[in-house]
Amino acid sequence: MQTSDIAWADSLTRVPYRVYANESVRQQEQQRLFHGATWNYLCLDAELPEPGNYRTTFVGETPVVVVKDNDGEIYGFENRCAHRGALLALEKAGRAESFQCVYHAWSYNRQGDLTGVAFEKGVKGQGGMPAGFCKEDHGPRKLRIAVFCGLVFGSFSDEVAPIEEYLGDEICARIERVLHKPVKVIGRFTQALPNDWKLYAENVRDSYHASLLHLFFTTFEINRLSQKGGIVVDESGGNHVSYSMIDPAAKDESYKAQGLRSDHERYRLQDPSLLAGFHEWDDGVTLQILSVFPGFVLQQIQNCLAVRQVLPKGADRSELNWVYLGFEDDTPEQLTVRLKQANLVGPAGFISMEDGAVGGFVQRGIAGAAGEQAVIEMGGSDVASGEGRATETSVRGFWKAYRQHMGV
Repeated sequence: MQTSDIAWADSLTRVPYRVYANESVRQQEQQRLFHGATWNYLCLDAELPEPGNYRTTFVGETPVVVVKDNDGEIYGFENRCAHRGALLALEKAGRAESFQCVYHAWSYNRQGDLTGVAFEKGVKGQGGMPAGFCKEDHGPRKLRIAVFCGLVFGSFSDEVAPIEEYLGDEICARIERVLHKPVKVIGRFTQALPNDWKLYAENVRDSYHASLLHLFFTTFEINRLSQKGGIVVDESGGNHVSYSMIDPAAKDESYKAQGLRSDHERYRLQDPSLLAGFHEWDDGVTLQILSVFPGFVLQQIQNCLAVRQVLPKGADRSELNWVYLGFEDDTPEQLTVRLKQANLVGPAGFISMEDGAVGGFVQRGIAGAAGEQAVIEMGGSDVASGEGRATETSVRGFWKAYRQHMGV
């Protein structure tokens, strides 16, 4: 089945459930999305501080190597030997002068060029590669690399727009707002998700669910839809920002009036210092979630900063890589705050624990409903920025970008 064979509605308010659980669709996504005209997040520039430092990651399901060379530039290429297809780099990170395949010892430089073939001339006049074999004609596919605010993106496409144009002015400004000075990694982990990657991509764009599913948000008044905030969606639809501000003086009875679980009078934290952060931004924004199509997320939840990378791992499973951030000039006290607030997010985070489960609930719930459709009509049918967050406009934006890239 092709994506074009799926019955797509004219409106962006309906999404066929079949698109979340179809093997043919998954294969098409690899070519049209991840190998298409998109920028895929790879790593942080800060994770490659010296020449020879490398990290391995994925573009969609394609394994890649990202490495800094002696010229100070960052290069990316498939983590695949051009000979028989084995991985070139086996570790998640390290330092290498060059890369040599463990299988047959073919060698590559840090830019992904094939530089050596073991026994290329044969042994004692026998065997070896044909006389016309040219190393320059063989090698793993290379990525275009773009770095913005210390974020390293890669693309297999020659048609993708420059990174600033791809992001758009508003998204660029919101990234610059958070990553305004050199960062350092203070923690990382990988989370397995029991659902298609698109369900998580929707989730981070879904401001409507945040204060309903995540009771910690509403109970301790970190994020409520009644707070001041807004949504930014770029022209493509695929990139978005949701943000809000805490107003300690405002009395909010809207959740209680609807019988929604948000009992901030009954529950207290045993250690209130968890939420006792420090002043960091003058604009008053205490929560900002930003996404870049197809699978990158930048978060600021109070003083907890992190980047997330969602990767497909099958038709009904995906992987979420988290990297917690601080700034190079953080004081020991500020670092302690960031590490303490890191308990808010992640697989067991007070806020995001539910996100690791709810995608699986959807995946299981739609198992017998291939012919049905999801409804994403909250806030209307358009894709637009605005001040209200009781909307699914950013989710519709994701599907606008998805359908454009997939040609449906």
